[in-house]
Parts: sequence; C-alpha cells; structure tokens
Amino acid sequence: MDCGDAVCAVRAHDSKVCHPYLSLFPFFNKTHISNTSFFARIATSDIVEQATVYLVDYLKVTRQTVEGSRGRIRLLIETTVALIATYIIASVGTPPLSTALAIPFFKNVLFELGWLFIPFGAFIIVGAGNAVNLTDGLDGLAIVPVMIAAVTFGFISYFVGNALFAEYLQIHFVQGTGELAVVCGALVGAGLGFLWFNAPPAQIFMGDTGSLALGGALGTIAVATKHELVLAIVGGLFVLEAISVIVQVASFRLFGERVFRMAPLHHHYEQKGWAESTVVIRFWIIAVVLALLGLATLKLR
Repeated sequence: MDCGDAVCAVRAHDSKVCHPYLSLFPFFNKTHISNTSFFARIATSDIVEQATVYLVDYLKVTRQTVEGSRGRIRLLIETTVALIATYIIASVGTPPLSTALAIPFFKNVLFELGWLFIPFGAFIIVGAGNAVNLTDGLDGLAIVPVMIAAVTFGFISYFVGNALFAEYLQIHFVQGTGELAVVCGALVGAGLGFLWFNAPPAQIFMGDTGSLALGGALGTIAVATKHELVLAIVGGLFVLEAISVIVQVASFRLFGERVFRMAPLHHHYEQKGWAESTVVIRFWIIAVVLALLGLATLKLR
C-alpha cells in the first residue's frame, strides 16, 4: 500500500476513527496457562510480541495517527520473536521431522531443511501475522476467516497429534500437537465474542494487537503441526491480500503505475463499487472454500 492508498483508505472509513481497539492480552494469557503444555513452551515469546503490537495500537490512539510505531522496528521485533518460537518448536520435535518441510498431497515426501527451517518457520509466522493485519480493513472481514482457519487447524492439530488418525490418514505424526486443538478452539471462542461487537457497524476494532497476534498464532500452529504449506491454502485469502499490497507497491515504485485501484485487495473492490457488506461476505465464502481445500489435503494423497 503506497501513501496515497493509505490516506484514501482512512478517508473512506473516517467515520470509524473514534472506535476503540481490541486488546487480546486477557484471552491469550488465559490460553497460555491452560492445560496445553506444548504451546505453553512458546508462551513467553508470544506475550512479548503482543506487548509490542499493543504499543503500536497505543501510539495510534494517543497520537491520532494510522502509523503507530516505526514499521521496521516492529518487524524486527516480530522476526526475533518468531525465530525464538521456531527454534523452540524445532528443539522439542523429533528429528528429522522437526526440521523438515512436509509437502501436501504426498505421503512420504519431506524436504530436510536443517537449521534453515528456523528462518523458514519465522517467515511463516511473521508473514501470517502481517497478512491477517492487512486483511483487517473492513468490519468483520478478518475475524471470520481467522475463525475458519482456526477450526481447520483444530482438526489438523488433533489428527496430526493422534497416532491412530495420523496412521489412517497417512500423515506425519507430531507428538503433543493434539493439544493445539484446544488453542484453536479458544481462538474460535474469542473470535465469536469479538465478532459480536465487530459486526457491521463495528463498535470495536481488532487493531494490530489482535490481527498480528491471531495471524502469528495460526502461523505458529502451522509450523508446529508441519503444515506450513497447507496454511497458504487455508489462509489463501490472507495470502491474496498480502500479495495485492506487494504487487501494488512494487508496480508503483518500479513503473509508477497501480495494478489495483487501491490496496489491499478489499479496498480495490470497494473502489469498483461493491458495498462493504458484499466484499466481506464474498471474502468469507472464499475463506470457507479454501478451508475445505486445506482439509482435503489430509485425505487426498
């Protein structure tokens, strides 16, 4: 998104600028102290990232600006936390699967990445967080696809963490990841509570504190369950939103031309005349279809 897009996006929804932002600290802290020992090992790093993005939202509100803290500083902290989380996941896993990349639709295809898995996993976590953050631009747009993805990865986590189901589906068994189904359920429950107030017209916004934490959680679960590539399918809507911004910025800087009327993608369709509710509901439908495709990777092998 270039500067012009950012200004237009704010002006298009300037009636919402006084709405409060959501803090997900209480939800995630309750999740971390629950009976999910696998996920609790990376709880500290996740809380650090939440503190960072909470500061971003705080600066947005107190300074009355859409910028918050500097993007490079925030990205550096996100990357550091993601590297730590991925290192912990790789350390507690069982070699060689712990540092390998599983390929969807294939039974026994693994690409051993070695220690390159750590930056790769960090890229997945940071990318997921920022992709959800870019999607969070319309009332209810981001939270429903997040819940859909959480339900999907709840099933994936349970199947991957259960030796009998893993053998039956011929997927890689990752001990302990079945506990992450509880975390996915908590994400859905918290999402429903948030949606009650975020439904159009929204009374509260997700903000960076929510979107980065939720996206980061999905990315972390995908890395832990060895379904990083499946996340690109299940969260394909987030991927499209992120790609639209990358393409828009690259095209504008290299050629001085915009590919989309406005980025991220949901604003492009608004500029084409789609009503906000139309964009949101159609994007929800896309998220459901992609989630079903993601679940299909468990059986189509």
